[in-house]
Amino acid sequence: MIILLFFVAHWYLSLFFQTLIHHRYAAHNMFTMSKAWEKVFMFLSYIFQGSSYLSPRAYGILHRMHHANADTDKDVHSPKHVIEEQKPMAKWFGFVWMMAETARIYDRIDKGFEKFKVNVVTERNIVVPETFKKNLPYYPKFDLWGQSLPSRLIWGSSYVLFYIFFAQSWVLFLLLPIHFMMGPVHGLIINWFAHRKGYRNYKTKDTSVNLPIPMLGENLHNNHHGEPANANFARKVWELDLTYQTMRLMHWAGIIQLKRAV
Repeated sequence: MIILLFFVAHWYLSLFFQTLIHHRYAAHNMFTMSKAWEKVFMFLSYIFQGSSYLSPRAYGILHRMHHANADTDKDVHSPKHVIEEQKPMAKWFGFVWMMAETARIYDRIDKGFEKFKVNVVTERNIVVPETFKKNLPYYPKFDLWGQSLPSRLIWGSSYVLFYIFFAQSWVLFLLLPIHFMMGPVHGLIINWFAHRKGYRNYKTKDTSVNLPIPMLGENLHNNHHGEPANANFARKVWELDLTYQTMRLMHWAGIIQLKRAV
């Protein structure tokens, strides 16, 4: 029971700080906060993302490029083009290809490359627009440590030790790879499955869909693509964006300032 509680806590706390800081704050600037609170949330993002911590700055640029070019031949991660590539087993294991390409492009952005190849179909060269680099939280030394091999090994080892002490069955150790790659696993669910099968509230030009699974609002992907500036990803009465509801409480408490408080 302790292991399952730990897994669920890691899953949702990592997801919460990814959607709050990396996605809604860095990529979309949906709210503002003081530099002091920004540092606190950066630190908490590192703590709860652990071995899969990503730079909010690099993530923000990558995500902005995705929105600007969703499902076109300039998209930095698109299931549509992986499938169209017609590589062997693409329809079954294309998500591995897409995530590997996403990781490659993320690395180029994080290292400051201004131009790189994108898209497995066309190998098109793309330039990072200067506007995509603005209004992003940037702590280079902190990000360098958070994404370093020693940091990832320390966090990975701590997960293993926790399981050694508390796991009551060897089967539970099969959950460890998800702990190690928590951020990419969340990215896989949204960037692959939320562009393939689900329901749509908006007739967007891309393939985004909403998924009927609890992902703190991130699963409402078509809603987000339909209105990218709206901090609340829920539209229908049965849809729930728990992250946004938490943001409302933080806005009321004066921790953050939502640009569109509803």
